[in-house]
Amino acid sequence: MSATAMSHRHAGMVIGALRGGSGKTIISIGIAAALTADGLAVAPFKKGPDYIDAGWLALATGRSCYNLDTYLIDTPAILGSFAAHSAGCDLAVVEGNRGLYDCIDTHGHTSTAELAKLLRLPLLLVIDGTKTTRTMAAVVSGCSQFDPAVRIRGVVLNRVAGSRHESILRRSIEEHCGIPVVGAVPKLSRQSFPERHMGLVPTWEHDWAREAVAAAAEMARRHLDLAALRRMAAESAFDPSGAEIRVPPPEAALGDPPRIGVLRDAAFQFYYPENLEALTAAGGRLCFTSPLESETLPDLDALYIGGGFPETHAEVLAGNAPFRQRLRAMVAEGLPVYAECGGLMYLGEKLVLEHGTFEMAGILPLVFGFARRPQGHGYTVVKVVRPNPYFAVGAELKGHEFHYSRVLEWRGDAADLAYAMVRGNGIVESRDGLCHRNVLATFTHLHALGTPAWAPALVRNARDFRRKKNGRPTP
Repeated sequence: MSATAMSHRHAGMVIGALRGGSGKTIISIGIAAALTADGLAVAPFKKGPDYIDAGWLALATGRSCYNLDTYLIDTPAILGSFAAHSAGCDLAVVEGNRGLYDCIDTHGHTSTAELAKLLRLPLLLVIDGTKTTRTMAAVVSGCSQFDPAVRIRGVVLNRVAGSRHESILRRSIEEHCGIPVVGAVPKLSRQSFPERHMGLVPTWEHDWAREAVAAAAEMARRHLDLAALRRMAAESAFDPSGAEIRVPPPEAALGDPPRIGVLRDAAFQFYYPENLEALTAAGGRLCFTSPLESETLPDLDALYIGGGFPETHAEVLAGNAPFRQRLRAMVAEGLPVYAECGGLMYLGEKLVLEHGTFEMAGILPLVFGFARRPQGHGYTVVKVVRPNPYFAVGAELKGHEFHYSRVLEWRGDAADLAYAMVRGNGIVESRDGLCHRNVLATFTHLHALGTPAWAPALVRNARDFRRKKNGRPTP
């Protein structure tokens, strides 16, 4: 493939900022939505492990948003994911996270800047212009000179106070940094994207989500130079050499594929598309269901419960006793269940909230409450120290945790906690991965590209369970 053809096929940009809260996400959504509305095929990506921003980008483009996390996923798989999911699109929009050079160490290994360099994409820098003028030129200059390999090709001014403020910022940056200002967004009169905790509100929770995306697109059309952004994206020098398309090996086919249930609704919404795709690639057939909408579980061979906000739907979850009773009965029969964060909470006994106490599934000996500050926030490393249905003893897994929930009561056995926390908090006493029968429940979220053994293990457990149900011996 020629360099020109390669650049066209994988055109794109990384959108970074000086810090979190600069407006990077709303700018990214606006650009993606406006270009999509103009008829372009926009491939959305999110740097880091975040689910919520990725959900908004998916809504803005009508395409799954894939996470590019250089801590959880190795370089060949990162390149493979970007190559596979941007191929055939007009351009890719990659939203960064935190500040441009922020990372977990002093070397920048997991920063937005390093991802831009890895993908060889130009970078659009979003700056918050609040109460600053010429000083911002020095800041932009510093970002540009700190690592010249990071190709900052444009700046968007956010939260400008008026035309005079914009003019001083624009002229200062363009004259002193030689980087074009490709947009200036005024302080918005109303907040279309309210925040919860440390991220945007999930799109599942609001009927006005599409209206908010349309408003962001209109903001981009009015205040950004979309033609200049398209020209900037065409400067991509992405090189797919070294890319690895990581697909789980399929399990041996035995008749119909096993049915993998997935609880997906406003309470349980945090699923990486790669995880769901990996289950299908490993031989499973996904069956989506919801305790908010159905009174019982369908016939399943395994169940995957992702994260989310069960606390915002605690009353409905508690009120659906038939669903909880059916789930308990299926677990007692040996149903394999893999649950993360919100799923872990749902499998516990109760959620204790300010306005009441609510019964959950009652499968695990845990009662959860909530704090005003995060009780787990950041990347995790777990070492598998106990036998479990999914991972070999001795394996080390990389993941992340982010939750305000905390354990109020724990009446289990330490021997049932399969993970020792090398990094992170876990459930109790620096342990995570609670096992019960064929259940493994954890605060740690895993990404299928970073933990390729996960999907085949869940499908394998599903096949074994189905054989036992049908009275056939397990090979």
